[in-house]
Amino acid sequence: MKLPQEGMLLRVFVGESDVHQGKALYEQIVLKARELNLAGATVLRGIMGFGADSRMHTAKLLRLSEDLPVVIEIVDTEENLNKILPFLDEVVAEGLITLEKVKVIKYRHKD
Repeated sequence: MKLPQEGMLLRVFVGESDVHQGKALYEQIVLKARELNLAGATVLRGIMGFGADSRMHTAKLLRLSEDLPVVIEIVDTEENLNKILPFLDEVVAEGLITLEKVKVIKYRHKD
């Protein structure tokens, strides 16, 4: 698969403890991206953050937070990313979804 130089970056911000159909929401999103043959997805776990409710989530507290911020990043064409948007609209009850233009420098795998 080849990505054009002008791609799009989809970011989904959710909580680590968010679930969909009994599985972690971030896992379900990555599995859906793979099912839709998107170029790839990466899940990043944050150590601190807050969202629309302004409640702080941090690993610095005496007890570890059970709901740290999680960001799922997917880079692909806008056309391909549009395929996952209805699913995200359905499963992301609380969070943030962004889309921005990116310049793709390299996208390869070993043969």
